[in-house]
Amino acid sequence: MTVSLKLRVRKSQSRLSLNFLVGLSVGHPNAGYPLSIMAAAPNIGVLASMVAMPRILDYNGRDVIRTVTVASIIARKGAEQPLTQVTAATAAEAAAADAAGIEMVVCMSDSVAAVREGSSRVFVTAAIDFSGAVSDDDLLGTAYEALTAGADAVITARRLQAVRRIADEDIPVMGHLGFVPKKSTLYGGVRAVGKTGDEATRLWDQFRRLEDAGAFAVECEVIPERVMREIHKRTGLATISLGSGRYADVMFLFMSDICGESARTPRHARAYGDLASLHAQVADARVEALTAYRADVIAGRYPGEAETAQIDDAEFEDFVSRL
Repeated sequence: MTVSLKLRVRKSQSRLSLNFLVGLSVGHPNAGYPLSIMAAAPNIGVLASMVAMPRILDYNGRDVIRTVTVASIIARKGAEQPLTQVTAATAAEAAAADAAGIEMVVCMSDSVAAVREGSSRVFVTAAIDFSGAVSDDDLLGTAYEALTAGADAVITARRLQAVRRIADEDIPVMGHLGFVPKKSTLYGGVRAVGKTGDEATRLWDQFRRLEDAGAFAVECEVIPERVMREIHKRTGLATISLGSGRYADVMFLFMSDICGESARTPRHARAYGDLASLHAQVADARVEALTAYRADVIAGRYPGEAETAQIDDAEFEDFVSRL
């Protein structure tokens, strides 16, 4: 894909608008079609990184533009600048991630359609472990449903046999290693995984077996940074760090932690906003409005003349005379 640009940049209220023409391969029917990108960014750098977004056909055969692809994620392995990934569950959250220049989002499999309503560009990974799927065939069916809804890949923390079953169908699949929350009882509680030589060695073996099973990437959760650095250098998997330090191909945090919505921010996370306070203000304002409404009803102040429909006097008298 080649890209030619005709730039018109406008900065207004911290938003940049970049309008450009994307030149596809010669002879393609969509060559030179216009594409507009809006990004909440402090400078043109975020937008420039989005210019070369690849065109693909999704699993429904639709012609779409994505921030990254499976191939580009793999090709970027070891790059100095990591990609970014956050959670998203709604169209609004996906749209916010897109506007901020976030390349990848992960969501529950039943939220894919909603996420795609918010962004057609971000790379979407569907978590398929929480849909009630039990057997390998159930997981495969859930994976296909997620792809049909607009996902680009799926993620599972299930057994290697399940990963292999999905990968054998050429479905891009990620694994989940290190601290897996739903398995925390196996670790004796919430803690980092790989803090002893034996445990770190077992973890490295899990990475190797996951790669052999056909996964292309792995979420690495709460692994000591030095252990993660050594694994990252040696594994062929694209690594996604959630609380595992700087040495990974993708940095991952929950949107609720980033935006300050969580009741408790995990040690590995950093809050960049305080939406919890804003939500509290909204909740208080809602109660205040509802209380005032009820008080007006009880006092006879609502509805007033301005909120009611009227009828001409003659028409009203005609109506009453017919009763």
